[in-house]
Amino acid sequence: MLLGILVLASRLVVILTLAYASAVALTHWAVRSRKLTPFGAWPRFMRRVSDPVLQPLERRIIRAGGNPQDAPLWLVGIVIVGGLLLLSLVQWLVGFAVTFGILVQSGPRAWARFLVSGLFTLLMVALIVRVIASWFGISPYRPWMRPAMLLTDWIVQPIRRILPPFGMIDFSPLVAWLVLSLVRGFVLSMI
Repeated sequence: MLLGILVLASRLVVILTLAYASAVALTHWAVRSRKLTPFGAWPRFMRRVSDPVLQPLERRIIRAGGNPQDAPLWLVGIVIVGGLLLLSLVQWLVGFAVTFGILVQSGPRAWARFLVSGLFTLLMVALIVRVIASWFGISPYRPWMRPAMLLTDWIVQPIRRILPPFGMIDFSPLVAWLVLSLVRGFVLSMI
């Protein structure tokens, strides 16, 4: 019951935040396209409730060399991505709580399956982080990238020696993913 309330509350927060960001963006668009006068009651109200959020975002956009008038669109994008991440995190936490509740009543075999599955999931997430970081040119020597590299080097490096890259495309993480999936299925079927 409590978990269901948590999911509903997080959805409501995301919906309300998205409605706020959309109202801010639509009002800014209407003022910029001269559909609304900037000195009307609604634009003044929206400016009053949105300035504490938009001004830091505008400063950040200016520092990055962008146009500060795009801040409302950035706000909508940030709310969408942040909302999706929040909803995913809440769903994961609820699933983990339910799984843990079931595991408490189970025997050692279920615990072993859970731990092995968790270990393989961790390795696969580290592979995804490694691949996405390489797309954005993030150095593998950054402090926050080191755990992902340590978790995946033992499987990616031998595959890379056998399977050279094809131009700019390196298939070794994909092959490592497939190998981990096969080994995971095999190990879980043995437990």
